[in-house]
Amino acid sequence: MVIYIGADHRGFNHKLSIKEYLMNMGYAVVDVGNENYDELDDYPDFAERVSEKVSINGEKGILICGSGAGVDIVANKFPGVRSALVFNTEQAIDVRADDDANVLSLAADYVSVEDAKKIASLFLSTKFSGAERFKRRLKKIEQLEIDLKNK
Repeated sequence: MVIYIGADHRGFNHKLSIKEYLMNMGYAVVDVGNENYDELDDYPDFAERVSEKVSINGEKGILICGSGAGVDIVANKFPGVRSALVFNTEQAIDVRADDDANVLSLAADYVSVEDAKKIASLFLSTKFSGAERFKRRLKKIEQLEIDLKNK
């Protein structure tokens, strides 16, 4: 499984730590930037790169900015992307098992690096439950995306 990861300056150090952690676990991690710390960079640029890859390739993504909200908002603009802003391990399990989230958004200002690693690990290892009620809800989201596109 390929994991796309991206972060702005506020999430840059988290990204480096999470990337190394996941690679040591055997994941193929593609870093879409930023390559260097740049306090003038903008989170939409990295959120777009990750989300486009996930939307097209059907893989998973991890996005990090200060609040996590900015990258989450951008990610959810892309067809087929279900990004979730996650703050703890229990939530990481729920968003995968119940909502089949495929992008993890993290808040570097509010989640420690160590907690972010645990959250990412659980997010990636948890499978979608496949329960009928969750499938039904996902189909409604897919239909909403189609309806909005056709407006």
